[in-house]
Amino acid sequence: MFANLSDSLDKTFRNLRGVGKISEKNIADALREVRLSLLEADVEFGVVKDFISKVSEKAQGAEVLKSVKPSEQIIKIFQDELTALLGGDAASVNLNPPGHILLCGLNGAGKTTTAAKLALRLKKEGRRPLLVALDLYRPAAIDQLAKLAEQVEVPCFQPNPEDKNLLKVAKQALQWAKEQNHTVIIFDTAGRQELDVELLTELKDLHRFLNPGETLLVADSATGQQAVSVAQTFNEQIGITGLILTKLDGDARGGAALSMRAVTGKPIKYIGEGEKMENLAEFHPNRMADRILGMGDVVSMVEQVAEKIDEKKALSAAKRMQSGKFDFNDFLDQMRMIQSLGPLDGLLGMLPGFRQIKKQLPTGALDDKKIKQMEAIVLSMTKKERAKPVIIKGPRRKRIAAGSGTTILQVNQLLKQFGQMQKMMKSKGKMKEMMKQMGGLGGGSMGGLGGLMGGGKSKGLPDMNDLGGLEDLLGGKGKGGPKFPR
Repeated sequence: MFANLSDSLDKTFRNLRGVGKISEKNIADALREVRLSLLEADVEFGVVKDFISKVSEKAQGAEVLKSVKPSEQIIKIFQDELTALLGGDAASVNLNPPGHILLCGLNGAGKTTTAAKLALRLKKEGRRPLLVALDLYRPAAIDQLAKLAEQVEVPCFQPNPEDKNLLKVAKQALQWAKEQNHTVIIFDTAGRQELDVELLTELKDLHRFLNPGETLLVADSATGQQAVSVAQTFNEQIGITGLILTKLDGDARGGAALSMRAVTGKPIKYIGEGEKMENLAEFHPNRMADRILGMGDVVSMVEQVAEKIDEKKALSAAKRMQSGKFDFNDFLDQMRMIQSLGPLDGLLGMLPGFRQIKKQLPTGALDDKKIKQMEAIVLSMTKKERAKPVIIKGPRRKRIAAGSGTTILQVNQLLKQFGQMQKMMKSKGKMKEMMKQMGGLGGGSMGGLGGLMGGGKSKGLPDMNDLGGLEDLLGGKGKGGPKFPR
């Protein structure tokens, strides 16, 4: 998300930093570029105009023009205003009794999947959620929610498919809920391809009957300019309390996030960045502003890693690395650990400056298929070969390639990269320093990932100037491999 906007802003601010002395003309030129970048990112014109006006007023103040580092002050002003545009502080969800959450939106926005994702998230937070299927029009919508509910292990109310009376079904659902041990009820409603009077009247009646603590508009982040009219209409006719933006991982522009928050004045509460049930995160305006400006979002990355990595396994792997006993069994565990974190591109994209480094990587270097391919190669090895890779010679390599559906060249590349990693791990000096760097997350909870990424600095976080392990993993230091900044 925001990839195009981030690239444009990065170029504008680099040009601004290169100017010895800032003048009103420099600022005007920079803001013109920023305006174009926002419009190209599908941010609504009125929102852009208001935003640029606020930044311009503060950026052209005397304290900025006469300061020692005016360009940095302008970037700080832009960051502050962008954070304010996205909502300022993170907004919590109202779960006070009776804990009703009504989801609404257009067809195809991902309401049903989002309902299940939200249920899973609330369940992990210690709540006892229920799911209620109120999409009585879309074929198989009830079955879809029921299957997702089963997947996340949350009770689900399934009405009779023949019943089309929404309020009658809602009453039945509330009666059913009384018999359940619950604290939250999530209502999944029907959508339409286009807004129409029938949909809005039906939702208004349902909203009046349920009196939900939260009415969340689920919106596809890729809808562009249409997002503004959709958000305005739902807010005016029904009265939404917040937004959930879906499919952020598939939209390079992301203007909908900026526009909908601005035109409705309602906070973005959650964002969906992936297809898995776990891929629903709380929205933090300051973190998103940092991402847009290329400053990364290390806090969210650490939260994501800490939530999904088994700390005991990570600590065990770290100790084996430290002792120099790292073999392909450990390597396989690392691959699976990384896969559990979700798309590698999305995870590493939270690191400061990674967008620039990504441009230096070979095509497809961050493709999840690469990790699956490496996993297939390792699984085609015998137990003895995994424990003692040095015995993997010509005939064995040919068999492994055939068994994994890869080529001998690909097997050779993996063995070479693994050998380089083993060498580094057998160097006590390098390993001592790396283990010291990786130890800041409570006993090495990032140990596995850190080992493959080359460690980190304070609090176990990756250092963008020391990506040796990642360099090996994504292409090697030899011919054709990416060259990272040192």
